[in-house]
Parts: sequence; structure tokens; C-alpha cells
Amino acid sequence: MPAAETNAELPMRIAAEIGARRDDLIAMARRLVAAASPNPPGDVTAAAAVAHELMARIDGIAIRRFETAPGIVNLVATIASGRPGRRLIFNGHLDTFPVGEDLGWTVPPLGGTLRDGRLYGRGVSDMKGGIAASLLAASVLAAHREHWSGEIVITLAGDEETMGALGTRWLLENVPEALGDAMICGDVGSPHVVRFGEKGLVWIEIDAEGQPAHGAHVHKGINAIDRLREALDALKRLEALPVAAPAEVTRAIREAASISEPLSGAGEADTLQRLTVNIGTITGGISPNLVPSRAHAAADIRLPVGITLEAVEQALQRALGIAGVSWRITQKYPPSVTSPDHEIVRATIAAATAVLARPPVANMRVGASDARLYRMFGVPSVVFGCTPFGMGGADEHVLVDELVAVAQVHALAALRFLSTHE
Repeated sequence: MPAAETNAELPMRIAAEIGARRDDLIAMARRLVAAASPNPPGDVTAAAAVAHELMARIDGIAIRRFETAPGIVNLVATIASGRPGRRLIFNGHLDTFPVGEDLGWTVPPLGGTLRDGRLYGRGVSDMKGGIAASLLAASVLAAHREHWSGEIVITLAGDEETMGALGTRWLLENVPEALGDAMICGDVGSPHVVRFGEKGLVWIEIDAEGQPAHGAHVHKGINAIDRLREALDALKRLEALPVAAPAEVTRAIREAASISEPLSGAGEADTLQRLTVNIGTITGGISPNLVPSRAHAAADIRLPVGITLEAVEQALQRALGIAGVSWRITQKYPPSVTSPDHEIVRATIAAATAVLARPPVANMRVGASDARLYRMFGVPSVVFGCTPFGMGGADEHVLVDELVAVAQVHALAALRFLSTHE
């Protein structure tokens, strides 16, 4: 058989091998789910031990363990081809939302129940199923390392739900192998959408002070809630700030809408392209017949590509210069994007098209993932994972067929990126 024909058939052979290991994939995901790793409190020791054991089965793999705080365990595993080339990262996080035993589960939340083609359990969508998919993809590629050059590195972080300072960010700052030429993350999404970027974030807390008085004598007091209301109205007006996104990003969002919105909700395209303000909490006052002397609110601001953190902070300075009002930013990070025309995006689209027999769309992501940290460190990144059902609530689950497809796409995208052949 001619070499060119062999090379053309290799991706389908790898996809078939992954499909044949469907039961192995389910078993890996179930074992990861059974090792509880809720954040808070953030102890992923058990899940990291399971992941370490699963990766150790891969021939020639080298695994390093980093505990950056009690219970926060990060793993970095390297699979070398034996030839110089590029480095492709598979990234995932081991921590999950709280188990939520009181939420009304119909199955054991850590049992990994398999029912009607669906795999259940806390964290199976976010993102232990995605980790299992990446591990199987890496395992099959390791058995075919003669067909690619460079190395595959798996980075599993113990801290993502609380912004990743002791997880992926720590690895990127301290472990050279954690950096690469491109990254694929199996965090939640859809096999029909390749996510190439995500919005930025500013969390803000606002305090207002007033002068207490009896509610019948408002002329003697200053109402802190009224001051807070004025501040919150000004905060909401920031949603009108102008955005200047790159044309390729705007075009991708527009072209993805017909497929992405039915999966992620009507209005996603609009939300992706504008600044949004969600006022999450408000407290103040102690009685209806007293003028409140203090009031407090916290809000979540999301930034689209096309507006900077600096521009938002300047707008906050202008908007919240109100007597009796103070504010502070508690968390922030900028929007991040990999060009939708970048090779890793195109490789993932090509792989998904081959596996699903229909091309996915490329789009931004509304929520956050550790891909933002990789992009911050200059590593082009995509998120490609299963559709989440019940994420953070009762009966969290994924479709097994999608889980298999994600593993196949991860493998074929990595093969294409690392292959010595076109």
C-alpha cells in the first residue's frame, strides 16, 4: 500500500481504535467521577491519584506531580515521539462543583451511573469526561507515535473553579513543559462548536454609606440604598460601552449563530459581542422604617473581545464617582481569543468534520475556562468538549456517543497538528 494512502487512512484507523475502546473510556470517566473533588473545599488528591494511575498505563509516559497547596494537586505528563517537533497540550481540571447530595439526584452523584446512553455523576461534564477523552486520545496516539513528531503533554490542574491561580496558572508560570505550541481543552461545550475564545471578567463590590434616621423623618437622614441604586444604574449603563472586535471574530460569531444558539441559548451571539453587567447580590438596611446607613452590592461584568480591562476600569472611575460610594475590583482578567483561522482551530474543525460527518462551527465561549490562561501565556487554544446536562445541579450527565466523539476529535486534531505529513 502506498505511503500516501496509509497516511490518509491513519486518522480513520485511530478513530476506529478509540471507538472500539468505548468501554475503556466509560470506565475511566466513571473512576474519575467516583473520586470526589468538590471545590470548595478544593481537595483533588483522590482524583489526581486516579488520573495518575490511568496515565501511567501509557507506554513511555513521564508524569510529574505538583502539590501547590494542601490538597491542590496538579499533574504534568509527557509523551515523546522520539523526534523533534511541536508540543501539543491536552489540558483539564480535576476540581468540580460541590457534589450537592441535597439537590434531588435520581442516581448516586458519585456512582457513574450508565443509563440509556448517558453517563451520570458530579463533574462528568465539567470536566472529568473531557479528561477521560483526552487521556484515551493520548493513549491511542502513543501507540502510533511513529506517525507524529514532537510531544504530547497532558496538564491536569487541581484548581480551576476558583480562577486557577494554584492550578493551570501555577503550572504555566513554573513548569516549562506545561507550555506548548497549541492546546486542546475538553471542557464543556458541544461537539458541534469549536470554541476559540472567551469573554473577560471584572468582579466588583460597591459600598454606599448614608446617615441613619427614622423612616418618618427622611429629611434628617441620607439613604445609603438610594446612593447604591444610583451607583448600580451607572454600572448598568456601562453595557453601552463601544466594542471594536476584530472582523474575523465578529464574522465567526455571526456565522456560528444558527448552530450555536440552539445549543447555548437564543441571544448568545449578542451576549458574546457586548459588555454585560449582572448585579448578583444586594444587601442593606435593617428595617423598613429606618433610613439605612449602609448598603452593599456585588456584580459580575463580562468583557467581549474588542474592549480592554483598562477601558472598563476607566469607565468605572467615571461612573462611580458618587458621594458616599466606594468600590473595589475583586477579580479580573481580559478577554482572550485565538484567531479562528489559526492552525489548531482549523485542525479541530477538520477532525470534527471527519468524525461527525458534518462541519462544526467556530465560535467564542461565554463562560470561562483555563484556555484563557493558555492564551494569556501566548499558547493558541481551543475548547472542544461534551454538551453539559445538569452541570452544577442534580443528575449531571453527558451523552456517551458525544464522549467518544470528543476523544476521537482530540486525537485526530492532535495528530494533524503534530504530523510530519500533510
